[in-house]
Amino acid sequence: MEKEKQPSETITIRKDSLWKYSAFILLGILVIGAFFVLSGKTTGTGNIVADNPSAGNLPAPSPQAVQVNADDDAVMGDKNAPVTIIEFSDYQCPFCRKFWQETLPQIKQNYVDTGKVKFVYRDFPLNFHEGAIPYAEAANCARENGGDEAYFKMHDKIFEEQNVLDGGSVSSTVQYPGAETLKQWARDLGYDISSCLDSGKYQNEIQKDFADGGNAGVQGTPGFFINGKPLSGAQPYSAFKQFIEAELSG
Repeated sequence: MEKEKQPSETITIRKDSLWKYSAFILLGILVIGAFFVLSGKTTGTGNIVADNPSAGNLPAPSPQAVQVNADDDAVMGDKNAPVTIIEFSDYQCPFCRKFWQETLPQIKQNYVDTGKVKFVYRDFPLNFHEGAIPYAEAANCARENGGDEAYFKMHDKIFEEQNVLDGGSVSSTVQYPGAETLKQWARDLGYDISSCLDSGKYQNEIQKDFADGGNAGVQGTPGFFINGKPLSGAQPYSAFKQFIEAELSG
């Protein structure tokens, strides 16, 4: 009888082992799934985007400033203003355009034009945007022609036309129009950037901006530093106001 029981006991042990292995496999699948769900909070375009921030759920100003500087990049506003906003941005990023369209005008009106804030634009070209570097070169070439004022005129023109090229929607499918179109945009503004753009002379400067942004912790666009304190994504004006007021009152 003992010999007859042995096969039954052996089968029971194997079933039990199989159940345990299945449980471990299932647990592994759940862990991997959770990882991808959490990772999905970053958009497929690689942009850092606020998850529908509201007035009651704004990011609090960080007490810890990051080591970051304006380098020699274009400045809007009084260079002696008490608050400096540095934006690391990509001209082909739709969320950067969203900030330009919805938030920057209010910051300019209430803080830049009143001498409280200086705004610095630095390049952070994402590698899946074919136009990011040429756009940045075009803006820098315009600056070579007419200083910071010319830079921001070209900056505004690029973001304005990005919406036209993309059919007015916020997406990651914006098409780069080509160097000749950039040259024409500059001519429309009164600047000749042809030889400058063809030379590629600002590529190293753009890559330096990108490296500096990465060293400061930027992982996507748009990324901001307000007196060194980081703020990520296409946040609403109220978030910037909170940060700026904290710096002015401090």
